[in-house]
Amino acid sequence: MTEQWDQEQVGASGGSGASGGAGSSGDSGSPGDWRLFRGDGRTRHVAFPEAPPWRRFTPAPGADAGAADVDGTGTRAHRPYLIGPDESEIVNAALLLRRPLLVTGHPGTGKSSLAHAIAHELSLGRVLTWPVNSRSTLRDALYGYDAIGRLRESNLRREREEWSGGAPTGPGVPGPDIGSFVRLGPLGTALVPGERPRVLLVDELDKGDVDLPNDLLTVFEEGEFEIPELARLPEEESRVAVFTTDPQVRAPVVRGRVRCSQFPVVVITSNGEREFPPAFLRRCVRLDLAEPDEQRLRDIVGAHLGDEALVGVDDLLRTFLARRAPGELATDQLLNAVFLRKGGVDLPPGALLDAVLHRLGGAV
Repeated sequence: MTEQWDQEQVGASGGSGASGGAGSSGDSGSPGDWRLFRGDGRTRHVAFPEAPPWRRFTPAPGADAGAADVDGTGTRAHRPYLIGPDESEIVNAALLLRRPLLVTGHPGTGKSSLAHAIAHELSLGRVLTWPVNSRSTLRDALYGYDAIGRLRESNLRREREEWSGGAPTGPGVPGPDIGSFVRLGPLGTALVPGERPRVLLVDELDKGDVDLPNDLLTVFEEGEFEIPELARLPEEESRVAVFTTDPQVRAPVVRGRVRCSQFPVVVITSNGEREFPPAFLRRCVRLDLAEPDEQRLRDIVGAHLGDEALVGVDDLLRTFLARRAPGELATDQLLNAVFLRKGGVDLPPGALLDAVLHRLGGAV
């Protein structure tokens, strides 16, 4: 990787004897120099090295049909995920009981990644993700109805008929039905009936409104919800195909009700910023992810970067463990440091190491 980092294609002609002023091409750098950006104002064409495994993105759907969504669990390739036997037993309990799994722990302990690991190991397809914030509502997660878009389409169709002297706008082709203006959210899509359950990640529920956990109770208990805009349709229009969170996929909805046949695998993460109501907690299986010890950290580094990355990283491990107070450092920060070291970057206990292993709490 070091050799790859050293490659620089200087200028369009490949020469290094440019004018040497600011903004000129040239200065290929000294051998063994890992730096891409030098801060001297001079333009260079550099060959970017391969990204860390956890920062590699597959092409967008349609860009490369063979490369996009390579593991069926999202837009990123699968990343190794290690979990202890005690934690895996709790996960299995939630799967067997068909109950939401409430995962707590400090930032960087792998709460969100657990949902992708479950989907990957059980071949449950793409993870449906609902990132919760202070403005999130249950309606957002269930479905959305574009009433303005439907009204605009109706007006445009009427205007086209008026311009054509009352003639039909097409050869017997009706306009878009109401289903074209309804899209199921991540929770709504997870409740679409299917042979196998979907994985739903409700990320950082503790950041939502105080009433949001209670709003979820009925849906979690009943496994269904109603779309009033579709429930009001006449009997002959009771079956409507609506869009889902899955790209270009529609699902049939009958009489405005969506009811799951298999309760989804629901993974709810929380950073512990506030408590949840007892009624909500009673319906969840709880899993607290502790920060990994030294041996687990070594296993994680080996799984992500290979066993060869463990050679000569004892000083980084000691520095990481010495600086890690509860919630102050995340495991991926150690992976970042080891990746740089593996790529030939010297990480003395100075500014660069401080930037990589910076604390997560407090003001910046």
